Amino acid sequence: MAVTASLVKELRELTGAGMLDCKKALEATDGDVKAAQDWLREKGIASAQKKQGRIAAEGLSSVVVDGNRAVVVELNSETDFVAKNEMFLELVKTVGNSIVEQNPADLDAALALEVNGKTLGDSVVDATATIGEKITLRRFTVVEKQDDEQFGSYVHMGGKISALVVVKGGDAELAKDMAMQVASMNPQYTSREDVPQDVIDHERGIQIEIVNNDPSLASKPEKVIAGIIEGRISKSLQDISLLDQIFFKDGSSKVSQILKAANASVVTFVRFAVGEGIEKREENFAEEVAKAAQI
Repeated sequence: MAVTASLVKELRELTGAGMLDCKKALEATDGDVKAAQDWLREKGIASAQKKQGRIAAEGLSSVVVDGNRAVVVELNSETDFVAKNEMFLELVKTVGNSIVEQNPADLDAALALEVNGKTLGDSVVDATATIGEKITLRRFTVVEKQDDEQFGSYVHMGGKISALVVVKGGDAELAKDMAMQVASMNPQYTSREDVPQDVIDHERGIQIEIVNNDPSLASKPEKVIAGIIEGRISKSLQDISLLDQIFFKDGSSKVSQILKAANASVVTFVRFAVGEGIEKREENFAEEVAKAAQI
């Protein structure tokens, strides 16, 4: 029986296996979809589908720079152990290199990129089947710079946090320092002027509530209370604004002062912390061991 594209698509939807693996399975079973499912199971490939419901909140992030283009990527796994697996590490490199070279528009386009005869999506599914954990390409950000600008990058703890900064002026050391600042201090915005008004209003509401519930401030004049509130808002904005943060290397100067001294400025930055924003499943280790003993 001829192996058609529709058969490959059907088998892929049933098993979650890669397109090339589905084609091989159908060829090996003369186009019999049911037998092809068994073939994939026997090869350990179809098991990838069963892992799609699991939570993948571990893994690695990475920065790849290629000329005036760079990318920050995050590839997730279920456990931290897999993040040290050679196949996983190689997949992180492949994903980063492919994206920075081909510059896909979004995640779907990235997963459709052809690399070594298969798509990145198929490579991720294959890794899931081979490694035995759910693997996902969660996100990426491509950044372009001008010829008179430079990239600074920093990867912390082997990829648990990755930071990329575009700096105009200064030198390579300053650019890397800015990336380290972003990685360690986690600013949300470049400057205080970039903070949206709704974020400021939200912070003001929090500080007003705190002050109203502080009995030690009950007898203070309204002008004093207003000053306290604005002072706390200012401190909060300092914490989330890169230029207002204290420079991590000396503990006293503001980042804006360091940049001014070098006649430099930060154009943009990206920071990925692996698993941020993902609700991790809480596991009871003793219960897991007990369950395993019953299998």
